Parts: sequence; C-alpha cells; structure tokens
Amino acid sequence: MKTAAQPWQAVIGLEIHAQLSTASKLFSGAATAYGADPNTQASLVDCAIPGTLPVPNREAVRKAIQFGLAIDATIARHSVFARKNYFYPDLPKGYQISQYELPVVGAGRLSVRVDDGRTIEVLIQRAHLEEDAGKSVHDAFHAETGIDLNRAGTPLLEIVSAPVMHSAAEAVAYMRTVHTLVRWLGICDGNMQEGSFRCDCNVSVRRSGDTQLGTRTEIKNVNSFRFVEKAIEYEIERQIRALENGDSIVQETRLYDPTRHQTRPMRSKETADDYRYFPDPDLPPLTIAEADIARERTALPELPQARRVRYVTELGLPEADADQLCSDRATADYFEAVLAALPGQAKLCANWVLGEVAAKINEAVIEISAAPVTADGLAQLLTRLREGSISGKIAKDVFAAMWNGEGDADAIIQARGLKQISDTGALAAAIDAVLAEYAGQVADYRNGNEKLLQFFVGQTMKRTRGQANPQQLNELLKQKLAGN
Repeated sequence: MKTAAQPWQAVIGLEIHAQLSTASKLFSGAATAYGADPNTQASLVDCAIPGTLPVPNREAVRKAIQFGLAIDATIARHSVFARKNYFYPDLPKGYQISQYELPVVGAGRLSVRVDDGRTIEVLIQRAHLEEDAGKSVHDAFHAETGIDLNRAGTPLLEIVSAPVMHSAAEAVAYMRTVHTLVRWLGICDGNMQEGSFRCDCNVSVRRSGDTQLGTRTEIKNVNSFRFVEKAIEYEIERQIRALENGDSIVQETRLYDPTRHQTRPMRSKETADDYRYFPDPDLPPLTIAEADIARERTALPELPQARRVRYVTELGLPEADADQLCSDRATADYFEAVLAALPGQAKLCANWVLGEVAAKINEAVIEISAAPVTADGLAQLLTRLREGSISGKIAKDVFAAMWNGEGDADAIIQARGLKQISDTGALAAAIDAVLAEYAGQVADYRNGNEKLLQFFVGQTMKRTRGQANPQQLNELLKQKLAGN
C-alpha cells in the first residue's frame, strides 16, 4: 500500500487452520461432530485426566500427507510432536500438542490467481498437525465463564505461508485457493461459520525498496474472507499511519472487530521461546513409510489448477467459466457428468451449470450434490434442446418443472405438449395466418421496414404457444415475406 507522501509496502503471511474431517479426535477416540451438547464429546484424554495417554489418529496423518502432495511439498518420513506450553482454562493439560521443528509437511508452493488477473506463487513454509483447544463461553452464565471441551483435541492442519503477499487482495485470493484445495481433497469441510477453516494474519509494513521486514502484528482467528480483507486493510493503514507519525509498531496479537471494521490489541505477541517447545515424551516420532506416501500420491485426484487449465486449453472454455467450475469439486464433477452425455458441447453445459443450476442452488442454499436435477437429468434436457425438440425458453420452463419434482425432461415435455414444432407444413400454416392478420405490417416490411421481422416471429410464436422451431420459423418467414 502507498500514500501520497511516502511509499510503503505491506508484507503479509497467513497461518490457516483447517480442521481435518476425521470422525474422531487427533489423540483420542472422542467424536468431532459439530453442535453436540457441551462436554458430551470430551474423553478422559481430552480432559487431561492423569494416567491417560494420547494415540495419534492415522486418518489425520493420511490427510496431512494428501495436502502435502497437493502442494508439491516434502513429506517428512520422521516428524515429531511437541508440547506447546501455555495456560488457558479451555486447555486442560496446560499445553497443546503440536509440531515445531520437525513438521509432517515441509516447504511447498501454491499457484494463486488474484482478482486482477495476475497469478502469484505463494511459498508455503510448512503444514503441521496439532490439536485444537476447547472453548470458553462467556455469555451463558452471569459473571462466570463456562468451559466446553467438545472441541479440545480436534485435529487441525496448520498451514503456514511465507510472508510473500503484499495486499489484502492477494491474501484473500491465497486463502480462497487453500479453501478450495482442502475441500477438493476432502480433508476439510471448509465450514467457516463453524470454525472449521480460519486463519491468523501476520501483517507488517516497510518502506518500498527495503529488504528488512518491519515489526509484525498477528490478527487472530479470522473466519471469513471478507473479514480477512477488511482486517488486513485496516491493519496496513494503521501501521503506516503510526510510522508516519513517528510512532513504533508493537509486536502483538490483535483481534478484528467486525462491527467497527478495525483491529484492537489482545495481548503481547508470544515468541517460540515463550511456548517452551519440547518433544512430547508420551508420543514417539511419527514415521511415514514410502509405501504410504506412494499410495496417497496414486489416489490423489486431478487438482483444481490442472482441471482449470484443461477446461481452457482442451475444452475451449473461457477462463472465467473454468474458474467458477473449478471453485468446487462437486460442481466440476457435475459439469463433467453432463458433458459426458454431450461431447463437444462444453460451453452449453457450462452455461447451464453456472446459470440455471447455480441460481437454483443458491436460492435453495444447498450443495450441488443435493440438487433435485441430477447431472443425467440435465443432460437429457440439453440433449432435447440440442436436437431441436424444444426451444431455449421452453427448456428453462422444463428445468424449473424438473427442479420442482414433476418428472424427467421427456415426461414433462410429453405431458405438457411442449415438443417443438419442426414440421414445415404446420409452421407454414401458422405463418400464413399471422401474415393474413397483419397485412398492413407486411406491406410496411416489404417497403423497407425490416425490423418488423421480429414482430412476425413473436406473433407466430404466440400462435404456436412458443413451440415453433426458431431457426425454421425465421427461414420460412423470410421466404414468405419475400413473396416466395
């Protein structure tokens, strides 16, 4: 960011916490389902009862490997769980089990498309496994705080980027890309309202041209793309304003206030020394076999960036369409299932998936996997449209009826008598009747007012209840108006 008087550069890094979609917690067998009554999903291990021992969740490790492979990162054959010591009431042990010097996923990178059309490469320094803390509830009891340990021990993958982004727009684009990827892989549901996907934003500013980083602040636990953008923008402006006024930046943790769209101090920023990391004596080093990595690599799906490129280069779709289709794997798979029945019609299929289908899904607030019109059902409808059995307008009416559960496309077309009139004799008879009724307009057309052609098209469509084949109708009208 720059001001008129002094140019500045923002430097941003994100620490994204993705809750891994496992049935049980990272070190216990307690369930991870969201919304359970307080403290009903907290085992003896989660409550830190003396004598209990943690046991790593194999599925959480597998999902961490999948993410590492997807960002072309190094997977550590040996990684270590560490104790991160700090005290909060919702952390019963007095420490969090995390990873520090030897994380399961090493350095990788992710290609990110920014809204202005640029593509940037974001270095990911590491991704490590750690358990979540519980939750302090401040508004349920008068002058007291309740502790809910249902979330304690939930498996997280903390994804730490390098400080290589320089604007709120770049940071949000990166966060969206990670969000798409973890959902695409099926390792995280990405539900930001439930806290399954959230991030800490590290922000500093420096004079343009400087290579040394400025003092950073950390904005803690931001759980929406919009709030991330607003929080970073505010923090950049706040730091620039302070430096230009001769003040210094304090290294601290801040919270974002969404009602005022500003950040405020939470506590002084801890360093690694403050946490007193050391290897957890209850957990041996995590060993990952080459065969396990090879198996996950083989099972890895086509990734969103690769599919987006394929849609543009092989299917000829516009980049905007490819971006939208590949923002969600279920949407991309739905599109491909429709396209399989209509080879060579990628644009038609994309238009309907991103148009009629997306509109209905947004209106109903459901996932595409729950859409009442399946990919096969849409393919049948588009096949009838392509072969000329129905017009585009009728196709939309049929789609609405399909969505409302009235049957498949063929049944609705048959029941409503919507099959398009392509019989030349029937069309000619309808056109003759229209031209006889509007003889004055016919004379005007033949005297040079060719704009009246659409008037005749409309009147003929009205007479045929919209069932006339548009292409044949236009050709026959032109012939008859020319006196042929």
